[in-house]
Amino acid sequence: MANQARVASLQDNINRPTRTISYPKRADGKPVYTSEFFGENVFSLHQIAKALPKPAYASFLKQMRGRQALDKATADAIAHAVRIWAMDRGATHFTHWFQPQTGSTAEKHDAFLTLKSNFTSNGEEVTAIDAFSGSQLLQAEPDASSFPSGGMRTTFEARGYTVWDTTSPMFIQEGPHGTSVLYIPSVFISYNGDALDEKTVLLRSTSAIAKSCSELLNLIDPVPVGAQPKVSHVYTTLGTEQEYFLIDRSLYSLRPDLKHTGRTLIGNLPPKHQQMDDHYFGRVPSKVMATMSEAELELFRLGVPIKTRHNEVAPQQFECAPIFEEASLAVDHNLLTMDVLSKVAHKNKLKVLFHEKPFKGVNGSGKHCNWSMSTDRGENLLDPTVKPETNYRFLLVLVSVLHAVQQHGGLMRASIASSSNEHRLGACEAPPMIVSVFLGEHLTEVLNSIEEGRPIKNFSVPEIQTIKFGGTALDVKVASLPSISRDLTDRNRTSPFAFTGNKFEFRAVGSKQSPAFPVTILNAAVASSLQDVTAALREQMGDKPYPSDADKVAVIKKFIASTKAVRFEGDGYSDAWIVEAEKRGLPNIKTSPEAFEQLLNPLHSDMLTKLGIFTASELQSRHLILQERYAKDLLVEATTLSTLLASQVLPAVFEYRSSLAQAISLLKGIDAEDATPELSALRALTPVVKELQAAVDNLNSAVHKMHEVGDDPVAEAKYACAHVQPAMTEARAVADKLEVLTADKYYPIPHYSELLWF
Repeated sequence: MANQARVASLQDNINRPTRTISYPKRADGKPVYTSEFFGENVFSLHQIAKALPKPAYASFLKQMRGRQALDKATADAIAHAVRIWAMDRGATHFTHWFQPQTGSTAEKHDAFLTLKSNFTSNGEEVTAIDAFSGSQLLQAEPDASSFPSGGMRTTFEARGYTVWDTTSPMFIQEGPHGTSVLYIPSVFISYNGDALDEKTVLLRSTSAIAKSCSELLNLIDPVPVGAQPKVSHVYTTLGTEQEYFLIDRSLYSLRPDLKHTGRTLIGNLPPKHQQMDDHYFGRVPSKVMATMSEAELELFRLGVPIKTRHNEVAPQQFECAPIFEEASLAVDHNLLTMDVLSKVAHKNKLKVLFHEKPFKGVNGSGKHCNWSMSTDRGENLLDPTVKPETNYRFLLVLVSVLHAVQQHGGLMRASIASSSNEHRLGACEAPPMIVSVFLGEHLTEVLNSIEEGRPIKNFSVPEIQTIKFGGTALDVKVASLPSISRDLTDRNRTSPFAFTGNKFEFRAVGSKQSPAFPVTILNAAVASSLQDVTAALREQMGDKPYPSDADKVAVIKKFIASTKAVRFEGDGYSDAWIVEAEKRGLPNIKTSPEAFEQLLNPLHSDMLTKLGIFTASELQSRHLILQERYAKDLLVEATTLSTLLASQVLPAVFEYRSSLAQAISLLKGIDAEDATPELSALRALTPVVKELQAAVDNLNSAVHKMHEVGDDPVAEAKYACAHVQPAMTEARAVADKLEVLTADKYYPIPHYSELLWF
């Protein structure tokens, strides 16, 4: 029968033993502490310091900080040292590891092995040697013609360069048969120096925000003439909470839609899914725990500081989260985390799904980007401290962020737009498509009191900030429990951009996408806003050498008033908020093609080009690449769905109808009334089959017309959004009816009940 492969996969899932690995142990059998092997596969600054003479190491540090170029002698010394280090750990190849605009990473491996020719009196003698030069470390030349360029490069203009990003450490990843590969984190640029990747623009944005923020901080905290500024560098920090699904790989292999698109294009919810609220923070299934533990072991060795793991809301949905790091390194580590999870899941005969909405009807997955700024003295600039109402540095930075979202919320919406994230945003488990900011009751009162020129309400009384278990208004009435600290703000999971104590959480980022582009846009918006706040402060202080507290308060008050529209403390899922947001003038951008147009809006594009984050051609290229990817994603989905319905679902239903017809014929030969149940089932099935055939024809017609639109990514994306996507929705609705009406033994596609529960 058609479901034999499903049954075999389910039996294999049940009978398959859990894969086991051994964590490192000492000679006496005791476990090695995680801190002792953390980062052992990373060629860290400490390793470089050991390998280089002190003057050369000092020179390298200056290069890392952008103060001078890296000379050939230092590059050769580092290359030699990292080759020996890597080969001692089994490395046979090296690769420049980069982030093209494909939503993934890319790598091309080259062997350390080379041949050296020696000419003697007896002729040429060839010797095999291992070598790795400074020039090989610094750059490589992958073919750029096959990567997205948005028209900046033609097919015959193939040359592109990967360049070592010295701010991100090299590392090795273990391969098959005891070998490994040296990975060199890199940027990817065209022959003309245009950014073809995600990292180049991210690094530009971090430089922009460092410059803008340092200028503001040194203005409000001046130093004597001739002295060094108190803040010489500001960097953004990032912690990415990664959500994902894990399902059985053999069942995954029976779902063409999952294999080709990352999501199920047909399927009904099982009787029990997430409605009992019993999966969230529940016990992690043993097969999943084995996968998590193995992935964590590899990530710890790679220096990725994974901190948290737990069940998420939907069945078979999980999350991991790291300790905060500098943003560009955190992006590298998030992409590594996704890569390692995929590899380890494969070893455990599972499949990890990063798609934002792989299963209709249950929660989708996001990548919550927890973002802040810190000084080179280790000060978190978004720490409100005990009395935020008098912490003017914090308030100036805070209103800068609010101003950034107020001005460039549409651009932030564009940064998280994709065909996959469309299925999640605005649903019952994800932030809406309207970008707003949640601050919490305490900070809202602080800003309101400053704007209104009145004392703050009694939020800072110590007793209010502690939950005690006896004798207070917050008495939980369990005397044996200790007192705990209460945060200044509650959490609002309906907000796309929420303040969570000492950072902002950009919750709208999709689980599948690289965090690089959303963080780039956020950095750029805040960098521009910091410049606006600094300019307003200079204007307020006039000829004075530095601003007074009254000047700071005046500027803070100005930006509090101008950013009130973007602050929202309520339920972002409610219909009332959509109406309210429209009154406030906040954009409600519902589709991705519409969102991508924000990149070319002069309000946003002028800011991005002025700061040097993008050139005009790079921005135009990015816009076309995103539109083209959206159109292609929907085209692949539509073609996959059409093929799946025509080649598997309809034939299965035809076979079931045939069996019903035969049964009716046999039963009528005995007693016509005995065939009534089968006849009723056939009559219920037949009109739905006809309906599905019509829906498939409509879908194929939409796909055909999309091809006729022409070679215009923008027009294709808009057509796919307006016509192909609705045709897919219609076909799915009918197919899902047939799944219920068709006898299980004829149905070839694994059901949700099989995919979502081990």
